[in-house]
Amino acid sequence: MRSMGGERVEEAVASCTRLLRTATDRDWDGVKAGRLEWSCLRTAEHIAGDLVAYAGQLAGRAQDAYVPFDITLDEGTDAAGALDVIEATGALLSAAVRTTPPGVRAFHPYPFRSVNREGFAAMGIVEVLLHTHDIAEGLGLAYEAPAELCEDVLTRIFPQVQPGPAPWPTLLWATGRGDLPGRAPVTEWRWHNTPVVPAERLTLEGVTPAAARDLFLGGDGGFEWIEGGPFHGTREASGMVVAAYENGMYRPEWGLYILVRKEDGRAIGGMGFHGAPDEDGRAEVGYDLAEAARGQGYATEALRALTARALVRDDVRALHAVVNEDNHASHAVVSRAGFRRVGTTGENGTQVAYELGGV
Repeated sequence: MRSMGGERVEEAVASCTRLLRTATDRDWDGVKAGRLEWSCLRTAEHIAGDLVAYAGQLAGRAQDAYVPFDITLDEGTDAAGALDVIEATGALLSAAVRTTPPGVRAFHPYPFRSVNREGFAAMGIVEVLLHTHDIAEGLGLAYEAPAELCEDVLTRIFPQVQPGPAPWPTLLWATGRGDLPGRAPVTEWRWHNTPVVPAERLTLEGVTPAAARDLFLGGDGGFEWIEGGPFHGTREASGMVVAAYENGMYRPEWGLYILVRKEDGRAIGGMGFHGAPDEDGRAEVGYDLAEAARGQGYATEALRALTARALVRDDVRALHAVVNEDNHASHAVVSRAGFRRVGTTGENGTQVAYELGGV
């Protein structure tokens, strides 16, 4: 799995400036950037502003709001100067991403009010790629963003977007800048960073389609695992995430979470839902732990945190879990988390069904 780090930010900025420096002799201030109301010069200023804002969030570890500053080009700055600023602010974001520990999250309003370093890198890259497209369109230049870079961001902050025939046209369509055969035009859009659920000793970190694919194929998904992890159930659940993503049905808050210990930042297992709630407001939860993490109350702690978050939603009526009859440890976990036994299921009744809520 390709990392979403500072080098990806640098790759995006290089893609931008390499093309746009061929047209610095044109009138950037008097020409609109594609479909935007901004001029090409104002759009370049916006790119730089986003890059430095994301760098500031990470560097300042902002938790409640944006760090209150902005960037403005000096009066008289020309196109070449604006590209210099994009390169400088891109370097700042790259450095912030490289030096921020993996577990750190900083404020961003949508949709979960916090983002990790990969999310800020991905958002910065999207701003660069899309607005390079806008400026290029305004100046009459042909631009195609690197396909692998587009796939990187689609599989990280556009998990709700079903993959299309090629990553760049899909990203343009998903952001209201192009058409895809068989899909309605997009008029409003947002990226979708991964959710996180805090618990006492753990953090439940939402899995992106990129991480899920890597886990399913035998990788680590970008997590540092304890010995024996990830267990096979997490890899199977990752395959469910990949299938849902490819079908355009993946919803991160109803997907897979990796359980990360706060004390050492190491992953110990996976927990999540088999899909979004059905029309009756019911969703099924599942989990597994690496053997070295069992018997320490981690699963119960994580299950309580995840179910508490789900049950306060208006679209959730009840949560379900299915446990093999002979899995005594798992029976204890769901019981301690508040689930009640409601019957048997499976072939010859070899599994026990549990429910939380729904009364």
